[in-house]
Parts: sequence; structure tokens; C-alpha cells
Amino acid sequence: MSARGGKRPARAEPRAWGTARDLALGVRFAVTGGREGWTRALLTAVGVGLGVALLLLTTAVPNLLDGRDRREEARQDNAYIPDTLRPSDDTLLIAHANSDFKERDLRGRLVEPEGPDAPVPPGVSELPEPGSMVVSPALKELLASDEGALLRERLPYDIVGTIGKPGLIGSQELAWYAGGTGLAEQLDHPLVMRIDAFGTHGTESAEPPDPVLVMLTLVVFVVLLVPVAVFIATAVRFGGERRDRRLAALRLVGSDSRMTRRIAAGEALAGAVLGLVFGTGFFLAGREFAGSVELFRVSVFPSDLDPSPLLVLLVAVAVPAAAVLVTLFALRGVVIEPLGVVRTARPARRRLWWRLLLPLAGIGMLLPMTGQGRDHGDFNQYLVVGGVLCLLVGITALLPWVVETVVARLGAGGLAWQLAVRRLQLSSGTAARMVNGIAVAVAGAIALQMLFAGIDDQYTRDTGQDVSRAQMQVDLPDGVPVAPAAADFEKTEGVRGVHALSYGYLHEKPADSEEPGRGAQLTVGDCEALRMVAKLTGCADGDVFALTGADYDTDTQALNKPGRALHLDQGSTPGARGDALWTVPRGVKRAVSVQDPTGMLSSGFLLTPGAVTPDVGKRVSGRLWLVIDESVPDVQELVRNTAAAVDPLAHASTWVATERTARFDSLRTGLFVGATAVLVLIGVSLLVSQLEQLRERRKLLSALVAFGTRRRTLSLSVLWQTAVPIGLGLALSALVGTVLGAVLLRMTATPVRVDWGTVLGMTGVGAGVVALVTLLSLPPLLRMMRPDGLRTE
Repeated sequence: MSARGGKRPARAEPRAWGTARDLALGVRFAVTGGREGWTRALLTAVGVGLGVALLLLTTAVPNLLDGRDRREEARQDNAYIPDTLRPSDDTLLIAHANSDFKERDLRGRLVEPEGPDAPVPPGVSELPEPGSMVVSPALKELLASDEGALLRERLPYDIVGTIGKPGLIGSQELAWYAGGTGLAEQLDHPLVMRIDAFGTHGTESAEPPDPVLVMLTLVVFVVLLVPVAVFIATAVRFGGERRDRRLAALRLVGSDSRMTRRIAAGEALAGAVLGLVFGTGFFLAGREFAGSVELFRVSVFPSDLDPSPLLVLLVAVAVPAAAVLVTLFALRGVVIEPLGVVRTARPARRRLWWRLLLPLAGIGMLLPMTGQGRDHGDFNQYLVVGGVLCLLVGITALLPWVVETVVARLGAGGLAWQLAVRRLQLSSGTAARMVNGIAVAVAGAIALQMLFAGIDDQYTRDTGQDVSRAQMQVDLPDGVPVAPAAADFEKTEGVRGVHALSYGYLHEKPADSEEPGRGAQLTVGDCEALRMVAKLTGCADGDVFALTGADYDTDTQALNKPGRALHLDQGSTPGARGDALWTVPRGVKRAVSVQDPTGMLSSGFLLTPGAVTPDVGKRVSGRLWLVIDESVPDVQELVRNTAAAVDPLAHASTWVATERTARFDSLRTGLFVGATAVLVLIGVSLLVSQLEQLRERRKLLSALVAFGTRRRTLSLSVLWQTAVPIGLGLALSALVGTVLGAVLLRMTATPVRVDWGTVLGMTGVGAGVVALVTLLSLPPLLRMMRPDGLRTE
């Protein structure tokens, strides 16, 4: 009691406690608000959860790549092997027998221990005996299926075990180890070696990173992650109009405007936290599913998708915080009064000037790096990330103004059109929010496709292979008879022609001497095959030709002296050890070298089969160029099967006119994988957003049907409400994406060329996703247009 007998005034509640209480009250409303509250909370949780799942997947990428690299290094068997290694109890002979099967890589090894302590590959319990093999789980499953019938012919070994995860880089990798024999006699073959341990030996000289590829990697990550952030920001605002009406009721019972906004933020916080739970569940389910699929030749083990704890903590804190901030930001211009929400009145026109600041700032960050290319050091990573981020986020600022400005000028039309336009005029912000994510994703995709297309030539080289003259090549190990092998390929279904040649190398002195002196290539083949590499005026079996016209060939004519003895390389053929001589015969003809199917000009001597001595035949290695009929099903697999039957080390390869740098190709593959995940997220999020908007308009639609409005008219009006903002969003994304792509091309010192096919293609993909979502939302729309939708409690 005070001196005057009054009550002591109550102590003011600390502001932090009041804020926490209001947030908790909002959480309580979201959880205990009946079916309406739960529906909104679930929609928010699903939208946020999809974004969180993709964010968790992104945080797992570093551990995923690290795990793949560690296992790849641990199983290495061909890096920096010491030349002085000799047979011992702990050495192993290993031969590479890689191949392909229907556009999938097939990793194969033949192993032969030289002692009881020979190293065992990672993931393998013991080395297989000759005639048996251990395989990866994916290969075992493939061999047991009907699809693997052709592959079973190529691998005539008994399966005695499976390769564990430590020996594989992906869950769907096709790999095998088979027991081999006689590998010691083939050690001179480049694919056969002796090792005493698996794993890298020595220190590999790291290739300096390409500044353009580093910059491209940063842009890919930003382009893939910004749509995810936009989707999360959109998801926390589901059910905004109904929420505002509930907040007006809170004002009626005595809460002030600040308390009301904090309660709204608490509701968003509850949805975001629930979204974290859903996102964790989606991520765990997706992780298990990822272990059973392969995209663009990439597969993963579920255990590799292990997010970094620090990054997970960052996501767990950032998503709820973003939900609260987005909600408070969205309510900054909304006046919530006890009798209603002033949002229903005509809002003030949006201003354009500040919305242009973000894209202009982005261009300002990127322009200083114009013309830098790969010859002027690394790009500033902060400016690259900041510039691309500002440009893409600028779309979300510009789009509401564009939608509002355009729909305000839309005029008369049919009844469905008028209903749609009036709805868009009243809630253009809601329509723009639904389009933001797809617009950002399409803009980023357009920019990246322009950049990839612009620099593709810098990372693509011409192989020189003339695919019009041959489509496949088979390299035979030394000592494998060429003529019987060529006959086997001629019998193979789908092979229309075989050009067989054999190659060796001649020296003035023995090849193992310190200075073997001048040398020349030796090519053996029949007249028809020799005409693939030289212009012959006349040819008969037994002829020998000396080639002219090859670049940098200065030794052939000097060595072309009748009776001169030249030394052959020893080769790796059993029984071909020691020195071998070839004597230049009399009557050597001259021939002019022509470009062979590989794009090379041969030099040296050409021998027909009649001029080949036994010693020469043992020391040459065969190469076959095959003309195949690609209309024959699985013709390439049939050729590979024949090659494996001729010799396990015979290598069959398919010719291509051009090939890209591996790092550039892997980056493009990563973009495709990430873009696929983002497109799935786009589709599902758009569907959830569309269903949420239809749910909010359920009573309005039912009322219009009850008053006699045709369902066709209402359906068309809903479609127009989706089509107009989508069209505007895609047009804006095409503009921003083209500008961003042009700036990035200028940064890489590449001429700016707008690939309109790419722009239209990416825009069409976005439109296709929206069209699919719209079709999927039609059945719920028809159910909501029943008159009984007016029923209420």
C-alpha cells in the first residue's frame, strides 16, 4: 500500500517476454485452430518442407563428393606405379578391361596374385580365382535380368561374391573383378601392370582450376538455390487472406497492432517448424530413394547424403527466422482493424524506382569483371554470387509491379475473362507470389544455358574421327592374330565392313638401348585396308611401300635403304622376347600418305601380309576399323561381345566427331541433376499453392455456382487467373535471364549470342510445368464448385 492507501502500480512486463508470449500464442492458434488452422499449417509445412529437403540435399553435396573421391582414390590401381617393382609375395598383376553397356560405364579388372599377400581391392573380401568374378550389386542385378542377356555373353565368369560400398563410387555402378591368368607375359601392354597396394602412389600434380569453370560452378549453385528460397518465402504466406480476417477478430477482443503482427509471425513460425519436420522426413525418404536410381550416369549411396551438422543447424535456424521476417514484412502495409482488413480496399500503386535497384546493383557487381576470361586470374567470388543473387531476387521485386501494371489496363472480354481480370486486380500480389519461383528458376536456366552454349566450343574438341568411314574401333593386344579376329567381326551381326591394320615401330638400334636412333612406323594390312591410309598406284600381296607426305616425318626416306636391318619394339607377346630385325627389301614402292579415318597422316613403311615375317607378326598390335549398321538393335553391344571373345583386353570404342572436357561435362551433368530436382520442387510447390488458393475461394466459387454461373465459365476464369501472371512472369524471366546470360558471356570474354531456341525452350519448360500443375488442379476445382460448399458451422 502507498502512503495514500492506493495499490502499488503493476510492474511493466519486459518487452522480450511479451514478444515471446505473442509468438507462443500464434503457435497455439496454428496448432489448436481446428480444421482450418491445421489445413493451413499443413499446407505451409508441405511447401516449406519441400524447400528444406532440397536445402538439406544441397548441404549434403560436399560430404557426397568427398566420399566418392575418397573411395575412388582408395581403389586406384594405375597411378604412379614404381617401374622398379618386382614380383613378390605381396604383388598383384591387374589388367584394365573397361567397357560400356547401353550408354552405361562398365568398370572391369582382371587380377592375378603373385603371392599369398597380394593386395585385395577395397570392398572385396578375397581375390577371385580364374574363371570366377565378384561384381557390384547393380551389375549382379543386371546380369540376372532379361536386359543383361547380351552382357552375360561378354562376362563368362561365375559370380562368387559382391563388391561392397568401399569399392564403389555409386550404388548403381557396374563393376567387376575377375581372376586372370598369364598377365605377367603382357606387362608391356599399357593396360596391364603390377602393383603392391591399391590407392594413389606419390603426389599427383594438381591441375590449376579453370577460372571460368569455378565461376560457372558458383553460378550453378546460386541459380539452383534461389528458387528454393523463394518457394519457402511463398509457402509461409499460404492462407494469408483468411489469416488476416482472424487477426481482425483478435483486434476486436483487445490486441494492439504490434501484438497482432507478432501473433501472425507465431503462426508462420509454427508452420515453418513443422516444415522442418516434414522436410527432414522428405529428405530421409528421398535419400533412400536416391540409392536406387541413376541420373545422367550418376548414382549415390544413401549414407553419402549426410549433411554437415553446421549447415543443418544453419538451415534449422534460417528457415524459421525467415518465416517470421517474411510475415512481418508482408504485414507492413496492411492495416488490421477490429472491423476488418484494409487490404480489401484499393491499395496504393506500387512504386517502380526502388524495385530497379536490385537488378541494377547486380549488373553493377558483374560489369567490373567484363572481359576477364580465363587469362586474367580468378573471378571475385563474392561479386559473382552477389551479382547473380541480386539479379534473380530482383525478379521477385519487379514481378508484382509488372502484374499490377498490366492487369490494371486489361479491358473487356468474355465473362470468364472479366471474372479473372477483376480477381487479379484485387489480389495481384498473391498472383505474383505464386509465379515468383517459376520465374526465378526459368531466368536462371536461360542464363546458364546461354553461358554453356557460348563457351561450349572452348571445352569441345574435334576428335578427328571420320564417322562416315567407320563408326567403331577395336584395339587388339600385341600378338593377337589380326586376320582371325577380323573374320570374327565380319561374322558379327550388324557389321558391314572391317578394315584391319597392325602397327609396330622400327629403330636403327635395339629399342632398349640408350639412344635407339632414328625410327619409323610399320603398318601391316591388305591392299584394301592400306588404301585407308595411303594413295596406292598399284598393290599386290607381298608389296612394301615407303610413305611420303606425312607431317614432321624426316626419317622414313633416310631408313629406306635396301638391305638395311631395322630393330622392332619387343612388344608384349608371349615368346616374342629378345631383339627382332626387319630388313628393308628391294623394290620398295612409294606411296603418298592420306588422312586415315582417325584424322592422322601415317608415316613409315606399309607391308602387305605376304611381306610379313614371323618375328614381325609377333610384335605388331592390331587395330580394326568397323563399319556398322546402327539400325541393327544393340549392334554396339554385339561388337563388344565379339571383342571380349577375341581377347579380354581387346578394347572396343565408339567413335564420335567431337568430345567435351571431362570437368565441363561433369558440371553440365550436375546442373541437369540439380535442375531436375528443382523442377520437381517447382511443380509440387505450384500445385500446393494452387490448391491453397482454390481452398480460400471455395465459398465464392460455390456461391457463384448456386446463383447459376456455369462451371465452364468458372473453370476458364481460374485458368485465366493462372495464365496471365504466368505469361507475365515468363516474359520477365526471359528478359532478365537473357541480360544475365549476356553479362556472364561478356565476363568470360565470349561473344554474346542470344540463342533464341534456348530462351524459348526454357520458357516452354516453365510453361509446361505450369500447364501440368493446372491440369492436376482441375479435379479439386470441380469438386469445390458444388453448391454444398456454402455449408458452414
